[in-house]
Amino acid sequence: MIYKIDYSSFKNHTVRVLLCILTSFLFINSGLAQTVESSIDRNEIKIGEEIIYTFEVETDTSNFVLFPDNQVFLPLEIIESYKTDTTYLDSKYRLIKKYGLTQFDSGSFVIPEQRIVIDNHSFFTDSIPVVVHNVAVDTLKQPMFDIKPAVPVKSPGINLKKILWWIGPLAVIVLILFFMLRRKQKEKAQKLLPPYEEAIEALKKLDHSELLSQNKNKEYYSNLTEIVKRYLDREVDDTALESTSDELIQRLLMHKQAGNFDFSQETILKLDQIFKRGDLVQFARMNQESSQARLDRKAIEEIINETKEIIPEPEEDTLKLNQEYLEKLERKKRQKKWIYGISSVIGMLLLVAVLYGTMRGFDDLKTLIFGNPMKEYALQSWVKSEFGNPAVIVETPDVLTRVESEENTDLDIFVFGSMKAPLYIEITTAKLNQSESAELDQALEFALTQLEIKGAKNMIVKRDGFETDKGITGVRAFGEFNYMIKPNRVLKESSHYELVLFAQQNGWQKVLVVYRGDSEYAEEIKNRIFQSLELEIIQSYGR
Repeated sequence: MIYKIDYSSFKNHTVRVLLCILTSFLFINSGLAQTVESSIDRNEIKIGEEIIYTFEVETDTSNFVLFPDNQVFLPLEIIESYKTDTTYLDSKYRLIKKYGLTQFDSGSFVIPEQRIVIDNHSFFTDSIPVVVHNVAVDTLKQPMFDIKPAVPVKSPGINLKKILWWIGPLAVIVLILFFMLRRKQKEKAQKLLPPYEEAIEALKKLDHSELLSQNKNKEYYSNLTEIVKRYLDREVDDTALESTSDELIQRLLMHKQAGNFDFSQETILKLDQIFKRGDLVQFARMNQESSQARLDRKAIEEIINETKEIIPEPEEDTLKLNQEYLEKLERKKRQKKWIYGISSVIGMLLLVAVLYGTMRGFDDLKTLIFGNPMKEYALQSWVKSEFGNPAVIVETPDVLTRVESEENTDLDIFVFGSMKAPLYIEITTAKLNQSESAELDQALEFALTQLEIKGAKNMIVKRDGFETDKGITGVRAFGEFNYMIKPNRVLKESSHYELVLFAQQNGWQKVLVVYRGDSEYAEEIKNRIFQSLELEIIQSYGR
């Protein structure tokens, strides 16, 4: 292989000549300090086989060497760029770089010259011709086979262990939360004592607390004022808890003036003073003596006892209304329980549905819930039958039923399902007289017209040829239409159809398949029907 130095970057001709002479002199005196060689392991390969393209560079260890990138070997393609092998000899080192090349088309190709850069000097290799041969196939030793039809596979069973692995912990968590919520509701109902008992119990609980001994006056007065306000809220004024201290005193005075409750002036004044001391402790951070706090606590109990005495006894009508109200509350509680229970069941069902859809697919989930007749047709046992004259032999999900034609008694018509059903199959045959001949184009137009008469509207028609596995040719029409179930009313979902016609000298045969939905099962049923199609041939076959 030869190598060259690229002097094209120097524009002046004299400079290029001088550099060339100088470089030659340097090479002669240095004993060719740089050597670049390239080679391939073979010049002829079969399609897809590998060619090893090798570069060998010998240069000083101080020089920088740059090998080609991946795009320069076109029209050949790089399979792999191998790691550079480096060996040292005195002050020089020898680099070996290999590339794996191939080509997937047969013919004669040329690997173009390659450029290697050594310390900013370019060296070029020669171009190399390569021949790629086709792979010969002996069909006598290796016969060709038809594409095998699709084989139905049983749907894998439900992995209950995997489903329980997901649903089990979630169900346990839901049940724990449900019982915890129910327990809290029971505890809340049990804690709801009558107003007076609730207030006295709260005062006793406050007595046993260590708030005063810990000098927590703010918390103590906050609890104390809340106890009396809650009691007044339940027994006297239902806005007591929402009111400020001054607002509550004013409302108590209004109740006294209106004659609703016979509060003494002294009681209202005493409550007002306690509220003010409590506000100073809570909001002004004023320290209060423990003795005064205990006196205020005793005064609050006296106010509660006095209020209980002046509250009038409820009348019989009021008690009745209260009873009805309690019964109404009880009904609401039962309704809430039912709602919680039903919601929990619905939530669990939705969770199971989502998990099932995630693991098995949401199409399977839809089929499981709503059913899928197409899936049932695809997976059930099919029957192979012979219909009409000249006969059509075909596999179908079920045996077709003969239908008498009112317009033409010479037709043999066999159907399965109906046009508005998910699947409709129709096979029609006709035997002609010796003087008559069947034209495929005319027969196809007649078949499409009959389809429109049966309710096909907005029909899209595509046409091409059709050939059975045994080489019998016919014509095919396929597309979509909207089926009219009533005058001026069509089904929203489009129907797909495929129509195949065969003409013979003494007859013609038609196979029509109509289905709704573009699911894999519908396509599988249609393809299986037409792949199983066989025809009875009368005399010679032709258009």
